[in-house]
Amino acid sequence: MLQPCPRGKVKWDDGRVITIGQLAGYVGVSTKTIRVYHDKGLLPEPDRDASGYRRYGARAAIDLIKIRTLAEAGVPLARIRDLRSATDDEFQQALREIDDELTARIRGLRATQRRLRRLADGRLSPLPTEVSAHLEHLTRLGFTPRWVDLQGDLWILVFATHPDLAITLFHDQAEALADQALRQLFLDYDHARDLDADDPRIDDLAHRIAEATRQRYGPDDLPGPDADSEIPALVQGTVNASSPAWQRLDTLIRAQLDA
Repeated sequence: MLQPCPRGKVKWDDGRVITIGQLAGYVGVSTKTIRVYHDKGLLPEPDRDASGYRRYGARAAIDLIKIRTLAEAGVPLARIRDLRSATDDEFQQALREIDDELTARIRGLRATQRRLRRLADGRLSPLPTEVSAHLEHLTRLGFTPRWVDLQGDLWILVFATHPDLAITLFHDQAEALADQALRQLFLDYDHARDLDADDPRIDDLAHRIAEATRQRYGPDDLPGPDADSEIPALVQGTVNASSPAWQRLDTLIRAQLDA
């Protein structure tokens, strides 16, 4: 049975009648790619005919289209090779998983596109309006400009990496700052930045913060990203790197909470 190819350039019947170059042109890949698929065990390599050419039939084209489609979806070649021996049910399940992975990647790309468009429009900050307003209010509460800038950078990081959890963490901090006693602890933390790392006031502040943290959250209910996340360490590391006093303060607080 004859099968027309695009623009009628290649035809085949049930035998192996097209060359590797014709196969590549029909499917839309390079001959080098086909040879890679041969080497990786993804596509069987036919024997040469009497003229010394390798000839391919319709089955090779079908297999090659499947391989190309999976590869373009980001499936590793090793996984594609394994799928050659999969049952129909296993293959369909794999396709569903790949589709789910593509959906997640598309969602991530769309989010990146939205951020890119905000950047193009001059809207550099990805923070919600209420967070931006909160940061402006910090100065009126007595916080230093460097603290406000640091908080802005940290909230950008949290919202970028944990958008579902970030707003809950923000509301928790805003609620804490509404309490005068807790707000004073934040202010003391801010102003401790320039203290000597061995200043005894740091020990006292660490004790007060640890005690207030236990009273507010209990020993096992601290808010934050999941335990496997690297973001808390990254956030605290950014804070600590700007001040030896803050670094020691963090060490003391952790030690007291662990105890």
